[in-house]
Amino acid sequence: MSKLVKQLQMESLRKTLSGVQDLILLNIQKLDAKTTTQMRLDLRRKNIRLHMVKNTLAARVFRDLGLEVPEDCWRGPTILAWGGSSIAQLAREVEDWANRIKTEKPQVIFEPKIAVVEKRSVSFEEAKHFPTREEALARLVNLVLAPAAYLIGQLRGPASRLVAQLRARAEQGESTS
Repeated sequence: MSKLVKQLQMESLRKTLSGVQDLILLNIQKLDAKTTTQMRLDLRRKNIRLHMVKNTLAARVFRDLGLEVPEDCWRGPTILAWGGSSIAQLAREVEDWANRIKTEKPQVIFEPKIAVVEKRSVSFEEAKHFPTREEALARLVNLVLAPAAYLIGQLRGPASRLVAQLRARAEQGESTS
């Protein structure tokens, strides 16, 4: 491969990954074309992209972009997966496909190597347990509303006891008259 072709490939990969914060490096081997196409189409519907890269060129691009990936991840075939609403959704979709392929085609190698979250590498297992955007927003709303709910409960408690006592007095007054 000529130097010009390598430079063009690196520039194309750099443009593709310029806005990407979260991605997963995969090792996929011995997967037939039909399953590959089906997987790509399914993931594309979920806004997830797959791209096979040449390790030496990808390692250079990652260094240039400041994406932190250990050197041992650049061994063997490497496929980049990115997209989705969060790293958690991306990791869960990849895990679903890995499990599906392993049960249907045990001879296929489908191994996530590592995840990159906001330019920092984390294990794939960690990435699966990150909250999705929706889960994080739900937790945040719960944290914001919890003190208010507690305060309302504290204010309603004595007021409801006072109302109950006033009703009891009113009923007592009605029964004596």
